[in-house]
Amino acid sequence: MSLPNSVGVYGGGRMGAGIAHAFLLAGTSVTVIEADEAAAAAADGRVRDSLTKAAERGKLREPLPQVAERLTVTTDPSALASCVLVIEAVPESVELKTSVLTRVEELAPEAFLATNTSSLSVDNVATSLARPERFIGLHFFNPVPASELVEIVVGSKTSADLVADAKEWVKALGKTAITVTDSPGFASSRLGVALALEAMRMLQDGVASASDIDTAMTLGYKHPMGPLKTTDVVGLDVRLAIAEHLAKEVGPHFEPPAILREKVAAGHLGRKTGQGFYTW
Repeated sequence: MSLPNSVGVYGGGRMGAGIAHAFLLAGTSVTVIEADEAAAAAADGRVRDSLTKAAERGKLREPLPQVAERLTVTTDPSALASCVLVIEAVPESVELKTSVLTRVEELAPEAFLATNTSSLSVDNVATSLARPERFIGLHFFNPVPASELVEIVVGSKTSADLVADAKEWVKALGKTAITVTDSPGFASSRLGVALALEAMRMLQDGVASASDIDTAMTLGYKHPMGPLKTTDVVGLDVRLAIAEHLAKEVGPHFEPPAILREKVAAGHLGRKTGQGFYTW
């Protein structure tokens, strides 16, 4: 199955804009929904800036105006009515995601629905959906344009046909899919957060500097980025929320260390605030 010809993205933040970028480059028309006019303008600028940079790097297969013409950013969710696939990319809250997806299902009853959650249960998010068999997890990674991975999360009621289609969609985006069952943290977040939390404990205990801990992983294990710098890019607040969720669902070895809680309380959230484990 080829890519859907029309995709909706509910939420135009860093992740939502990146998802929109990926589908636009692949030839799909994309509608991004935001909460208000200011957020919509910011999302529109975010996607267009990303497309411009891609054009400058020679990543576009079509002229930039032709790609950008397929983008619509609006505050009106009814614009999703004709979309074949709608992906929510709102903050990590079961209540918020459930509310958004329920509304989208009412407006676009024929659409396939997906969540970009990095750790929340797909089944929990699907509890209010009338057609959970048409719902799946599509966990994209930040930054989406450069990332090669998409984690497909299969809920207990997700249809096998949708899983097969999702694999084809990911392939058509030029990315690689891994398929996991709905479980706390899936595969990627569970492993990534475990490594990041241990790196934080080492920093907290004075084992080594943030830079040296990260270098141990980039040079010693060939990771493209160390766990502390990755946390800065993801957002310390995002990592804290995921760690708290995993500690509750999996066990106390995911309990966030004091250094993470202290930095979040101080507003040091990483790259987006200019200060985290590094100064940006």
